[in-house]
Amino acid sequence: MPQDFSFDVVSKVDLQEVSNAVQQAGKEISTRFDFRGSASKIEWNEKDLALTLTSDDAHKLKSVVDILETRLVKRGIAVKALDFGKLEDAAGATVRQIVKIQQGIPSEKAKEIVKAIKDRKLKVQASIQADQ
Repeated sequence: MPQDFSFDVVSKVDLQEVSNAVQQAGKEISTRFDFRGSASKIEWNEKDLALTLTSDDAHKLKSVVDILETRLVKRGIAVKALDFGKLEDAAGATVRQIVKIQQGIPSEKAKEIVKAIKDRKLKVQASIQADQ
């Protein structure tokens, strides 16, 4: 009697760890000398799974991104789960960047994975399960 074996590939981000990393990054930004008197901050919108990074200029925003990425990596969150938007001007001569947290595998990428599996003619059944 043949048995069915299953191997699932799921890409999920632990949102509590993201929240903790954002809080740690915020504390570091508030205590660092090079950000003193700056409008640099990170806002976490858990409902939309988005981070809003704000700073005085593009150079300082790059530093904010580095701090955030360092904290996320230390918390076990892959940096590839971040989808960086474009840099835009904000109020008060500041710049802003929206960073979305990607949950699951995008459907286009999942289709590519299934196609690659089928092209190899392996004896496996590949299926896409919603956004997992």
